[in-house]
Amino acid sequence: MFQNPQFLRMDELSERKEPFFFLINFLMDDVKIFTQKEIKNNSLLIDFPYVTNVDEEHATIPNFEWKSFPETLEDYQKGFEIVQENLKKGNSYLTNYTRKTEIETNLTLEDIFTFSKAKYKILVLDEFVCFSPETFIEIVDNKIFTHPMKGTIDAEIEDAKNILKNDPKEKAEHYTVVDLLRNDLSIVANNVRVKDFQRIDLIKTKQKNLLAMSSEIEGEIKPEFQNKIGSILQKLLPAGSILGAPKPKTLEIILEAEKYDRGFYTGIAGYFDGKNLDSCVMIRFIEKENGKLFFKSGGGITHQSDLTSEYEEMKNKIYVPIY
Repeated sequence: MFQNPQFLRMDELSERKEPFFFLINFLMDDVKIFTQKEIKNNSLLIDFPYVTNVDEEHATIPNFEWKSFPETLEDYQKGFEIVQENLKKGNSYLTNYTRKTEIETNLTLEDIFTFSKAKYKILVLDEFVCFSPETFIEIVDNKIFTHPMKGTIDAEIEDAKNILKNDPKEKAEHYTVVDLLRNDLSIVANNVRVKDFQRIDLIKTKQKNLLAMSSEIEGEIKPEFQNKIGSILQKLLPAGSILGAPKPKTLEIILEAEKYDRGFYTGIAGYFDGKNLDSCVMIRFIEKENGKLFFKSGGGITHQSDLTSEYEEMKNKIYVPIY
């Protein structure tokens, strides 16, 4: 895969302990870096736990209209069957299959950015908005942490928490991603271990509340990777939680099955403050294309996956966390 020279620039900035914000697209061939001065530009709005360039606003949340126009089950099935065929052949044991869905709303991208409640929010003016709950990696004092989020369920279902934790397909998917990311972290870190396995978090939205399953993995960055943010990211991307395993072959399957450009959806955004790093996976993503809005969503497919359930999960994720 083409290696973008911007990763080398990230290494140079982090070795100088110079803060920067970055956006990396899914295929890692479009990398945007914003220095501290450039973070203040008007075409990029960010609201992260440790950095923001927006003023706190207390405007009333507007009544908003929201319609989505998902593809038919039959159209979804075409790519799903390509994925399943490869799973059965053993070419992949987890493939993250995503779709793009046209939406209509009276909210602008700026409105969605302003009123959404999410850990990580990004707006690239007139291009896309992202309101992600999922951390990719954190680096604190030369320790590295990742928090794979795999498995969701409608929170209103009776006993939803236990159903999610014990569903064979969801468990298999979660175990696979945890194992994949533990191996990934081992490339750049020593003493890698899993903590806080299968934690359940509530995600609130106006349309419906969801429960999501996460785990935490941590390690100690190897000396040769310390203060080299670009080199670390280059080794770990694309993110396993939104790709699958094994990575190279699964990427081929995704490109064949999806037949659309993910762009910055399922890429990575992050902020290096001069010492530590916080970053997210760009899921929960709306893109503007030729004047129309498209919501990109999907989920992990294993050989146990049921077509109708996966189709419903893809549609369930088409929401904005405004409430």
